[in-house]
Amino acid sequence: MMAHPVFEHLLAEVRNAFATTEALKAFCTLPSQLDEQEVTPFHVPAADLMIADRELAAEGTALLRDAFIAASPQAQWRETYKGTRMGSDFMDRFGCYCLIGGGGPYTSDQMGAYVVYMPPGLYYPFHHHPAKELYYIIAGEAEFMLEGEDNKVLRAGEHLFHPSNRPHATQTHDKPFMALVLWRGDLGTKPVLTYPEGNT
Repeated sequence: MMAHPVFEHLLAEVRNAFATTEALKAFCTLPSQLDEQEVTPFHVPAADLMIADRELAAEGTALLRDAFIAASPQAQWRETYKGTRMGSDFMDRFGCYCLIGGGGPYTSDQMGAYVVYMPPGLYYPFHHHPAKELYYIIAGEAEFMLEGEDNKVLRAGEHLFHPSNRPHATQTHDKPFMALVLWRGDLGTKPVLTYPEGNT
């Protein structure tokens, strides 16, 4: 079974990013060989927002941004927080799909790789997960909150590390953002809302 050409191209761009970005290489190893798996495409409204977004400014990361956008119609977009307190505005505007891991075209027991997209004016509340996580900003900008640390605004080419089970949140203001998100450690436990009743 061969992965769809758009995923092969996307994986090649991720490999290029690893080859040229020390933060990615320091966080985890991207295996030279990955197992392939069938993808059942699943569409969410945020996919259309990402494809149509003309404000995803990217200097030095445009090829990776464009590869994630090109692959998005074939991707299995996630609904991680379906059935939680997260309302329709968040569910319709928050976007995430997997490249390496569950629902993605490739799988590995060493690491996971995803894209996350948020349009302007969206808050992703505090959540946590056992996996260690690296956000590498591909386009746009967002404010990142990590419990116990000062908030940081990150732009394309910058990165942020989330330790295991440390609550973190994201807020976009007047610009959207897109990130390559990497996981290592516990790859099977999904994120959960830190304050499920709605605090902060």
